[in-house]
Amino acid sequence: MKFTLSWLRDHLDTTASVDEICAKLNTIGLEVEGVEDPGARLAAFRTARIIEAVQHPNADRLRVCRVDAGPGFEEVQVVCGAPNARTGLSVIFAPPGTWVPGLDITIKAGSIRGEASGGMLCSLRELGLGEDHDGIAELPEGTVTGLSYADFAGLNDPVIEIAVTPNRGDALAVRGIARDLAAAGLGHLRPWLAETVEGTFDSSISWANDFPEACPWVLGRTVRGVRNGPSPDWLQKRLRAIGLRPISALVDITNFFAFDLGRPLHVFDADRVTGGRLTICRGAGESFRALDGRDVVVSPEDCVIADATGVQSLAGIMGGEATGATDETTSVFVECALFDPVRIALSGRRLGLHSDARHRFERGVDQALPVAALEAATRMIIELCGGEASEVVSAGEAPAWQREAHLRFARIAGLGGLDVPADEAVASLEVLGFEVRERDEARVVVDVPSWRNDIAMKMVLDQAPDLSAERAFAAAEGAVAVDSECDLIEEILRLRGLDSIPPVSLPALSAVPLPALTPRQTRTATARRVLAARGLMETVAYSFAAQEACARFGAVPESLRLLNPIAADLDQMRPTPLVNLLAAIERNTARGYPDLGLFEVGPGFSEAGQSQIAAALRSGHAPRFPGRAAEPVELWDAKADALAVLAVLAALGAPVEGISVTADAPGHYHPGRSGVLRQGPKIVLGVFGQLHPALLAGRGLDRPVVGFELFLDAIPDPKRRRRAAPELSAFQPVHRDFAFVVGRDVAAETVLRAARGAERTLISGVRLFDVYEGDKVPEGSKSLGVEVTLQPVKASLTDAEIEAICGAVVAAVQKASGATLRGEG
Repeated sequence: MKFTLSWLRDHLDTTASVDEICAKLNTIGLEVEGVEDPGARLAAFRTARIIEAVQHPNADRLRVCRVDAGPGFEEVQVVCGAPNARTGLSVIFAPPGTWVPGLDITIKAGSIRGEASGGMLCSLRELGLGEDHDGIAELPEGTVTGLSYADFAGLNDPVIEIAVTPNRGDALAVRGIARDLAAAGLGHLRPWLAETVEGTFDSSISWANDFPEACPWVLGRTVRGVRNGPSPDWLQKRLRAIGLRPISALVDITNFFAFDLGRPLHVFDADRVTGGRLTICRGAGESFRALDGRDVVVSPEDCVIADATGVQSLAGIMGGEATGATDETTSVFVECALFDPVRIALSGRRLGLHSDARHRFERGVDQALPVAALEAATRMIIELCGGEASEVVSAGEAPAWQREAHLRFARIAGLGGLDVPADEAVASLEVLGFEVRERDEARVVVDVPSWRNDIAMKMVLDQAPDLSAERAFAAAEGAVAVDSECDLIEEILRLRGLDSIPPVSLPALSAVPLPALTPRQTRTATARRVLAARGLMETVAYSFAAQEACARFGAVPESLRLLNPIAADLDQMRPTPLVNLLAAIERNTARGYPDLGLFEVGPGFSEAGQSQIAAALRSGHAPRFPGRAAEPVELWDAKADALAVLAVLAALGAPVEGISVTADAPGHYHPGRSGVLRQGPKIVLGVFGQLHPALLAGRGLDRPVVGFELFLDAIPDPKRRRRAAPELSAFQPVHRDFAFVVGRDVAAETVLRAARGAERTLISGVRLFDVYEGDKVPEGSKSLGVEVTLQPVKASLTDAEIEAICGAVVAAVQKASGATLRGEG
């Protein structure tokens, strides 16, 4: 909401400065967003008179002028190129050192074609005040020299802009702001009374209201014999100051009252209204051209104003071009109505139309003002455009807006935190327009003024469907009473000053701060750190890719297709981040960077929904280290990456013990060089392995690519239980190696699981350290090197105990897989 200082003083009798007004506005909750003072930037410009203007001796299009610009600049020589520079002309002079806003330059004294020039004669465009640039500005004859041009032109009127919260529709009027400032002690509110304009004939246009739910009351009257044209200078200046473009006197008058009183109005060209009647009704799918030039199609949910030919206005939002006032208008019909705020808001949003009228109606306008506003607008139309007014016509009835609110004095300190005496609290409400109906020592009942639509209004409650009608009514009435009491307390406190309310810290929820991240957020961040520490580079990609690329990594259901993709090759929600990672590997390899390790922690999509996946790919050769050559990446690298993440998550409390590996990886992995990480038979934690050769064919990748996917959402949340302190053994562990010969189709996990279960008390770890297939083992067999770690707890193990445990390990593995010890029969 913008307004000028002079406009505010039309309603507020005050001598306060702009700074004092802004400080008070902030204090009472009308936050000042900015102050623009056009006079300040034009302070250096002054009125002057050209004493003499002669032709420049060295330039055909320049003139040398002697200028009188008042004290200190009685006779200054200025070289000017304007064609209208002539002797005796009153002009605007900019002395050296003046910043010219329209040109963004600072004037300097100098010489032009050999002639000294000590300033500049300006056009209005160069001052940033208009587009006229045919020459220098010509001031009225006889203008006194040496005056500040800002003062001379009436530009020393600061513009204040405030932020208005949605509940304060009354603050969208200059009078409403003045009322608040007066109530806060910054001056006195000037009386305002609309002078009645007696009608001299019957209106040529009448009202019909077929949609009272959207428009309970509408007024109007005809003014004939008007002469439309430019509005007077004072009105144009006010509208320009707040960012509105003056259009014509009739339209400017309606805009003036929208900001002055917060009362939107509309004028129809009465001669262009067909049928002699305007009807408030529902739209029916027809189209009309609005005043902003847009064609609007209205629906039955929209409230419109129509004549015999169709829709002429979207009620409360924007008028139509067909019946708008023009320079040829000689008879107008002035409309002043009350519209339902919710319907106005919904129609505006649905049709994408915004206007100053909608902005006010959807926040609530003064429901007792229509008659007075119509009289005030009629009088201004007659004063500025002439003509005579008809009798007022109407449809519907004035709504019963009268409401009351209750306040318990003890609640001011209890709820607001500030002890305000009862007399002072009541006085604060009275200066805001509330009238005391009842009062005793403990409470007061006040009548709410018509302009405060935010207090004691009925509210819509989402009540339980099985609630009895009696209890539902009582709850609704109680909610309004409590809400209105809070509103009254807010009014009292803000007039005392929001800064005076003592700050109170919120009570702590617990002695120990609650965790900032959920377990799932923690495991996501942990996965990123672990993979980055293992030398992988993080990538961030779109969650969608080309359907053809996604199809290589799983199902591409139609339900996950994008109807309006940002690019033709980004039309499918990806099943896994591997889709984007492989594309990045391919692009880098084509540019000479085949040795890569990339990862992403991001979403994957299926018909079951979205899941969080930590995925990585390695290609080419692993990094070289001292004593180790650069070797091609293997599936064991991918498995190690995945298990490293799971190991850290297990250390943080995630229950991922007892992980097993099965050989049923998805189709985009190599069937014999991949595995699935499981927790039990049902929970799949991840997949790892070498990508299928068919997936890489034709993509310029001649080396294996290995990777993994960890399904972070599948990892169970940590169980909330007390953990006992770990028991650390004082005895050294014992390591024993076994070489088992098994069939080539036997999974190593079968051997490891059997060895681990042979002695659960003393066996603390089982690890595969070698796989051998060659001429040293029978055809169709392989040798698995397994390391078993024994951890004594109560005493050191004897040789006999160790041998017994080793025998149990061999027996368990033989039973589970048919294995034999290498070197035995």
